[in-house]
Amino acid sequence: MGRTTRRRITIAVTALVLVLGGVSGCSDDKGSKKNTDGGSGNVASGSAAPGNGPANDLQAQYQQVVRNVLPSVVQITTKTGLGSGVVYDDKGNIVTNAHVVGQATSFEVTLPNASKPVTAKLVAAFAPDDLAVIRLDSPPADLKPARFGDSSKLQVGQITMAMGNPLGLDSSVTEGIVSAVGRTVSEPETSGSPGATISSAIQTSAAINPGNSGGALVDLESQVIGIPTLAATDPETNGSAAPGIGFAIPANTVKSITDQIIKNGKVDNSGKAALGVTVRTVAGPNGRAAGVGVVSVQDGGAAKAAGIQVGDVITTIDDQAVTDVSTLSEVLGGKQPGDRVKVNLLRGSDGGNKATVDVTLGELKG
Repeated sequence: MGRTTRRRITIAVTALVLVLGGVSGCSDDKGSKKNTDGGSGNVASGSAAPGNGPANDLQAQYQQVVRNVLPSVVQITTKTGLGSGVVYDDKGNIVTNAHVVGQATSFEVTLPNASKPVTAKLVAAFAPDDLAVIRLDSPPADLKPARFGDSSKLQVGQITMAMGNPLGLDSSVTEGIVSAVGRTVSEPETSGSPGATISSAIQTSAAINPGNSGGALVDLESQVIGIPTLAATDPETNGSAAPGIGFAIPANTVKSITDQIIKNGKVDNSGKAALGVTVRTVAGPNGRAAGVGVVSVQDGGAAKAAGIQVGDVITTIDDQAVTDVSTLSEVLGGKQPGDRVKVNLLRGSDGGNKATVDVTLGELKG
């Protein structure tokens, strides 16, 4: 991604897509593998026959992980598109992305190896972490919940597999590694999603395509370590896909948010810092984004207590530039509730007065 990697990663939400049809394979009418050497399909003379060894051991491990986890990965269909989800428990709760459910409250869910979809309803969504829980109306007796791992123990270089329904191709699997941990990435706002800033995101080289959103990022212990959510785009190539750069919400965040939604129908303990304001991007004299203007201040929130007012323009937090709504979210994404930060403001009808306030950050709820 060139120089942009050191500045800020630009992300495109893995959009919901309509089911892709007309996919052709490389099989004959009986589904047997085509032979390209004109022979009978037997091993050619002089070639090595399959044997035991590290490569075969790894292949067998891949196949076992697929058998263990893929039955827990479902396809979620709304009136506008589709995405993926992961069976969370035997009561029919399924975790997915908030941008997969969008504005919908009812869904059709296709379980692996099922002959027809089953219905489900929204429990709740938590847009700031791009997570949602839906619940099957009539959970089948053989529903198989996934096993979630401890994402705090992830190491760069670990082998991963992404499972989902990319481009409507159900029960697809790709593989890669954990490329990095602890990323802070932002989704753009769309008609179906208010956008989100994901802190501590897992970066992976496993392919994440439209329709993979809400599926499973899995380790070789058959544990879900994250929920694939974003694929990177390169702003230097007009927003085209940046191959091998995808992001997933870490499993520990998924478990915390999902457990709260199932228990309470909402999230009271997000672990995400909040300033307690509604803002909009403000342009400078050159027409470029130059800060965020405060549109409203939440009663009882951190900004109110610090004296931030409607009309103020926030330009920096702890010397980190805040040029637009997205960068404000990213800066706050790197903070914790209770952190004390220094906020620089432009104040007055012409923005001519500078002010600095100390703010003790609150906690985002939803």
